[in-house]
Amino acid sequence: MILIDTNVLFDVVTDNAEWFEWSKARLDEAELAGELLINDIVFAEFSVRYASLEATERAVVDLGLIVEATPRAALFLAGKAFQKYRARKGSLKTGVLPDFLIGAHAACLDVPLLTRDPRRYRTYFPRLELIAP
Repeated sequence: MILIDTNVLFDVVTDNAEWFEWSKARLDEAELAGELLINDIVFAEFSVRYASLEATERAVVDLGLIVEATPRAALFLAGKAFQKYRARKGSLKTGVLPDFLIGAHAACLDVPLLTRDPRRYRTYFPRLELIAP
């Protein structure tokens, strides 16, 4: 199992000029290794690309993704990471809390996270295995 970050999915579905090749290749490799997971946070972020729930769910199925609910242990861990971030004078930039929820979920499942934005994950989840550039 591998948890997939939203940025990788967006790269693939938008044919991102800079990142499509890397993201598509990593997604294909991950699929060969096991189940491709997203959580409810990634689902919510991903859904902004689509006009309806049905279209979002169709895209999730087409990409071979399994939606895994975020367990409370991951929610708690994300809250603690966010608390540490704020104590270090981190700003309230867009995407901070969702990244903590995604990273904490992968950490609690003890599965790799496929992302192209590893900085925050490496800082706050140092034992988390990342598949990243």
